[in-house]
Amino acid sequence: MMRLVANLTAGCLTLAYAGYAEARSYPLHAFDGVWHLIFETRSGSCDTSYNFDVNISNGNISHPNLVRFRGRVSRTGAVRASVTVQDKHAAGAGRLAPTSGTGSWSGYSGAARCSGVWKATKV
Repeated sequence: MMRLVANLTAGCLTLAYAGYAEARSYPLHAFDGVWHLIFETRSGSCDTSYNFDVNISNGNISHPNLVRFRGRVSRTGAVRASVTVQDKHAAGAGRLAPTSGTGSWSGYSGAARCSGVWKATKV
């Protein structure tokens, strides 16, 4: 009888752990993952386009090489972000869907002011 209880307990613990491990393998936030961004300048004399990848983890947007990058995506997909690199600064907002997104941005590069749109694709 003790052996049966021990086996049942071990089996239940194994199933509970397997369920926990499987649940932890899914993102905590619907938009978590790597996203490829393309920024297009529509007005002003900034570079024509910029593109790079960012990571979203629990709604926080980050880039490993951009220390002054701040961003957040809400559970409904609303996005706000800003980045500063040397004499360049940009801030934008928009919306993400499960695999893509769009928005607008404005900023400056030195004395040049510029603005445009951005597109995102989940990698």
